[in-house]
Amino acid sequence: MNPMSQAILAGGCFWCTEAAFEQLKGVGAVESGYIGGEAPTANYEAVCTGRTGHAEAIRITYDPALLSYDRLLDVFFDAHDPTTLNRQGADVGTQYRSAIFTSDPAEIAAAKARMKELNASGKFPSPIVTTLEPLTEFYPAEDYHQGFAGENPNHPYIQGVSMPKVCKIREKHADLIR
Repeated sequence: MNPMSQAILAGGCFWCTEAAFEQLKGVGAVESGYIGGEAPTANYEAVCTGRTGHAEAIRITYDPALLSYDRLLDVFFDAHDPTTLNRQGADVGTQYRSAIFTSDPAEIAAAKARMKELNASGKFPSPIVTTLEPLTEFYPAEDYHQGFAGENPNHPYIQGVSMPKVCKIREKHADLIR
């Protein structure tokens, strides 16, 4: 068995990003949680206020022999709008920011290069505002948030917001879908 790697990404509501990444070959697990704030405020009620410093994020455990970090970044930038500051659709606040959390110099360089390339390509109508933030403690979200889209496929938010993103990833990255 190959050694697994982890990536922590924030791209709006973790229900959406979790569902987008769970379907990828090479992904062993996706866990919703909070990062960027302090432990006492790492809970849904506090984070929703937008005053804790946390972002809703996902911790992806993946096999880099099957799924490279660069391909994870490709999916990340396609799974949300990296050009809107502290917002994804109707979800507004710093907890919904677009961010990549890492302390690995190679990952930082890869993320900077990908953002530069995407900005130069004109793929997005506005510049990317995704932040590169230091890897701090990741606090798993409450149990009811884990696998939420899969457990609640008929939930209106899942139908209206998460599933279109899941389908977009299936279409754009068909070679990565299990």
